[in-house]
Amino acid sequence: MIIVYCYNRCTTCKKALKWLDDNGISYEVTDIKTDHPDEDSLRRYHAMSGLPLKRFFNTSGIPYREMGLSKKLGSMSEDEQFALLATDGMLVKRPLVVGDDFTLTGFKEEEWKEKLL
Repeated sequence: MIIVYCYNRCTTCKKALKWLDDNGISYEVTDIKTDHPDEDSLRRYHAMSGLPLKRFFNTSGIPYREMGLSKKLGSMSEDEQFALLATDGMLVKRPLVVGDDFTLTGFKEEEWKEKLL
């Protein structure tokens, strides 16, 4: 079973869940705003993803812009970035999909096909 961290008002999340349903893939939805991943989980997910940590940030979100993170992330350590991500689920790129041995950030249909079909 995969876990999909989503925000219910996010159109990309809705599109992603529809794609999962259309492809008969079982999943469990977790509200990223109210039940966001903690720092240890984020570290595990990042390690499984093989992605740069920056890909875990929701760069188009209001908190990201309000905090001016586009100018600050480059000077922050990974530890500081993980700690920050763990404070607010709205900072985390969504949907965040977690399987037994992989993590996907955002909805990129080709990546999803490769990992999930």
